[in-house]
Amino acid sequence: MTRELTMAGTPQTRTSIPILVALATATMAASLGVSIASVLLPTLTQTFSATVTDVQWTVLIYLMAMTIAIVPAGRLGDLYGHRRVLLSGLFVFVVASMLCAVAPDLSLLVAGRALQGLGGAILIALPMSMARDLVPAERLGAAMGMFGTMSALGTALGPALGGLLLAWGDWRMAFWLIAGLGTLAFSLTVIAIPRSSMRMAPSLRELDLLGTFVLVFALAAYALATSGGAFGLPVHTGVLIAATVVGIVLFVIVEFRVSSPLVPMRLLSGRKTGTGLAMNMLVATLMMSTLVVGPFFLAFSLDLNEASIGLVLAVGPAVAALSGIPAGRLTDRIGANRALPIGLMQVMLGVLCLAFLPRHFGVAGYIAALFLLTPAFQLFFAANSTIILVDAGKEQRGRLSGLLGLSRNLGLMTGASVMPTVFVMFLGTGDVSVVATEDVAHAFSMTFVIAAGLAMVAISLAIYSGAGRPQDAPTAAE
Repeated sequence: MTRELTMAGTPQTRTSIPILVALATATMAASLGVSIASVLLPTLTQTFSATVTDVQWTVLIYLMAMTIAIVPAGRLGDLYGHRRVLLSGLFVFVVASMLCAVAPDLSLLVAGRALQGLGGAILIALPMSMARDLVPAERLGAAMGMFGTMSALGTALGPALGGLLLAWGDWRMAFWLIAGLGTLAFSLTVIAIPRSSMRMAPSLRELDLLGTFVLVFALAAYALATSGGAFGLPVHTGVLIAATVVGIVLFVIVEFRVSSPLVPMRLLSGRKTGTGLAMNMLVATLMMSTLVVGPFFLAFSLDLNEASIGLVLAVGPAVAALSGIPAGRLTDRIGANRALPIGLMQVMLGVLCLAFLPRHFGVAGYIAALFLLTPAFQLFFAANSTIILVDAGKEQRGRLSGLLGLSRNLGLMTGASVMPTVFVMFLGTGDVSVVATEDVAHAFSMTFVIAAGLAMVAISLAIYSGAGRPQDAPTAAE
């Protein structure tokens, strides 16, 4: 039997501010781990005499490890206690960051980033489910908005902090910074978050090892397919996609047969949860498309230099950081089921503005579209997360939080691979430098018209799920 002492008072009678600060710091550490490495890539190519493709794996392996581990991480929180697993994840994250900081060669750096991603999966998966346990339901939307703010803030600060640290010292300082932030999150978690009541140690049957293995196989194949291959090995993308499909089918079969499934199929078949996860993936795909397609338009149609492109792209994360908490408060005020369709309608309008305003108003039109689109992303994520988690049983919250993180990561990976493919299809060639300026602008517009169609699919799913019904808005805590 494992034991954690129960602290005096119920969690929701304690002040939620220190708890949210601890959880938000953990979320920011994981997000910073994604973005800060991107600015280090040119330096890493020189330090290790490596190719761009080789050093790119320091970014890809982190995202892949997070995606693969995020659902098992949520399940471990349900079985062993969210606080205990979060502390374990923070410990792994800090140790891995230190390993990255002292790595003598690129292979050990990539290995350290993989381990860091496994810890980061816990930092992404558990804070939302812990907030549902520890924060009153009437303030859950604000909590979800704070997580969106910290995630966006980490994404926005990463390149800037990485650049400053490169100017002041070397690339290793970036990983020491992440290790320090992880240590701060560990300390805050120990101090602010109460221990849960004791529970029996789970049996191996409860862990669903077979389902976990099959899911990891399917997600690894999908991650490799969307990232362009298996570490340079001659594996065709079609083979990886086929392996993904086979893995998903096997996973569904396993989950129907085991007594304690990693992902109960009834969760996914439920109208509210299944459609919520599907919408989460669609909106994340749209969000990533602005980051991977936008730079081509800014560079080859508006003729901006690298510094100007970076400033324009930073507008999105900056606006997201400012709008996350207001979006969460609006969700609490009007109800998540009313906020969700509003957010999706604004997403569709923002995507259409992004498709056409920059062609007529240049950079000003691009930034105006981001000011409309980015707060819509935050409103959707706050409302959708609240809807999925607010009525979930305590034993399901960890895995639901993990599924939210998984669907978002899958959307990001899909957006990073599919939307550039759509752009190239309209462009007619993979070499954008030989295409006329107007043709680049046309391909950009048509890509985001397609993206608006995806937003319309998400709106249809929201209608199907029953969003907009006032009686379904979050109520008192269970």
